[in-house]
Amino acid sequence: METEQLIRTLAADNPHRVRPVGFVLALALLAAAPVSLAMFLITLGVRPDVMTAMHNPFFDLKFLITLALAISAIAVGLHLSRPEASLRDRGWLLLIPIGIVAAGIAGEMMMPQRLPMMTRLIGHNSRVCTLAIPLLSLPLLAGTLIGLRHGAPARPALAGAMAGLISAGFAATLYASHCTDDSPLFVVTWYTIATAIVTAAGALIGAKVLRF
Repeated sequence: METEQLIRTLAADNPHRVRPVGFVLALALLAAAPVSLAMFLITLGVRPDVMTAMHNPFFDLKFLITLALAISAIAVGLHLSRPEASLRDRGWLLLIPIGIVAAGIAGEMMMPQRLPMMTRLIGHNSRVCTLAIPLLSLPLLAGTLIGLRHGAPARPALAGAMAGLISAGFAATLYASHCTDDSPLFVVTWYTIATAIVTAAGALIGAKVLRF
């Protein structure tokens, strides 16, 4: 019997079907999201002037950046959950949020500003940002790692780093609705630092829990 035919026969005889990684990841994120949301509402909450802020394009841009990061990282993470996958095949997707924030910075630079550049970069919430995003990421990171465990990543640390990017992206989306610093300079600095913390944690944990 040929090898491929043998594999098909064994698969047909096995009544238990392994659920796709994407399906498990979606369920895990759906389970973790309410926990992060509850943490956000209890500790921070939405900024009081959110209705006015929605008319500011740079406020809206924050959500575009963070969601682009999360979605790009999901695509790359699911790709890396396969043993034969390489970052070179899908890694370019991570350039999308970088391109968006770069365009935002360029757009802001072309507009007349009432505040100096360093004031916009440092903002008023840098400490809260670098603490809140990692903390809000914790339930999401746990859920993402659980989802990716159903795959077989050849490079578990790298897959764990993608789990960190996914969870940080969604956590930053929550935090963006609280943060009153809307400048892309603030986002590229402090959101990136917070995301790097979560990504490093994901890589360290993933190196252990995603190994097969």
